[in-house]
Amino acid sequence: MTRSTRERIVDEALRLFAERGYSATSVAEIEAAAGLSPGAGGLYRHFKSKYEVLAAAMHEHAARTRIQVADSLAELSSMEGSADLEERLSLVCRAGLAKVREESELTRVFFRDLSQFPELVAVVREGLLQPMFDAITGWFRAQPEYAEADLDWTGIGAVLGGAVVHYRLFQETVGETPGHAEKDQFVAAWVRLAVGLLPAPAHAPVS
Repeated sequence: MTRSTRERIVDEALRLFAERGYSATSVAEIEAAAGLSPGAGGLYRHFKSKYEVLAAAMHEHAARTRIQVADSLAELSSMEGSADLEERLSLVCRAGLAKVREESELTRVFFRDLSQFPELVAVVREGLLQPMFDAITGWFRAQPEYAEADLDWTGIGAVLGGAVVHYRLFQETVGETPGHAEKDQFVAAWVRLAVGLLPAPAHAPVS
């Protein structure tokens, strides 16, 4: 699919911001990376400033995340009758890992540069991060296997969702997985922990 000039500017700017930092990336460098004549002002036909490109990237990734979360939840809901709980849990975990990896460039920009733009931190927090945790919490609450479990799903969603985010962030920043655990090992352990939340079966009364 051919990207529009505006899309190329946003995509290439985010890549450069992730590689070099926001302050170290010039408008001319963004233009060159997007296939425009560097220094000719092509970026300004679509954006008023470099900041506006950064803001557009944050808003567009947040909007895309909301759509992806809704689509993933709908797909998982359609599987309730055909896939057992462990298979569905595995899919939830793998989808989370894939999403965090997909946002690796944004993550680097977030930690390196966004502290100077609190309004954009709010966009990422409310439009990308919290929706992911809310989706995990909502998904657990909706599973019939957990219907009888009297648990703090918000806290559990924070722990299980946080584990997924941490696994990828550790890998991105350190260059190795936490504890050298391979992805399949992590997913299997995550599923086992989640299955352990199932309510214990009621014991038949002793006659």
